[in-house]
Amino acid sequence: MKPIKEVTSVITPLDRVNVDTDQIIPKQFLKRIERTGFGNYLFYHWRFNDDGTEKSDFVLNQPEYKGSEILVAGENFGCGSSREHAPWALGDYGFRVVIATSFADIFHNNCFKNGILPIQLKESEIEELMQAGKEKPLEVKVNLETETIETEDGKIYKFSIDPYRREMLLNGWDEIALTLQLEDKITVYEQSIAK
Repeated sequence: MKPIKEVTSVITPLDRVNVDTDQIIPKQFLKRIERTGFGNYLFYHWRFNDDGTEKSDFVLNQPEYKGSEILVAGENFGCGSSREHAPWALGDYGFRVVIATSFADIFHNNCFKNGILPIQLKESEIEELMQAGKEKPLEVKVNLETETIETEDGKIYKFSIDPYRREMLLNGWDEIALTLQLEDKITVYEQSIAK
């Protein structure tokens, strides 16, 4: 995984609550076996008309938010089924950070396992960011080392991430990468029990 230390980007204000995983990546697109290519179908029914043309009023289709790496949404983001494809789609589209009032537990865990930083802020803070981001493109700097979000006008929001998960994201490790760091010890152990 790509390490996350600092992400500076215009935020994408997705002013919705209870965004479930079927809205993030609809079930008909879950047939792929690799983790790539899902970004094309992110929020598919919200982004596209039945004929495949873009819906101009949906935030991801507005030019000022193209290339954004930070998604801001309301409470209970990632609810619904436990599909890991949801963070795959967000990451493949280009989002590295999702900021919300709250997250569904399984989705929250899947974000960390797939190199996406889920940040929880107070409802009032989300409303401030959302409103500012809807009025005009708002660039923010998310710093995982200092656990801060700083807006372009100097406003700072603090957040907290579990130290283990923070270290994993800062270093770009998943569980396999972490296990492979112990490969020498694993080899010694396996050789000792093989005798």
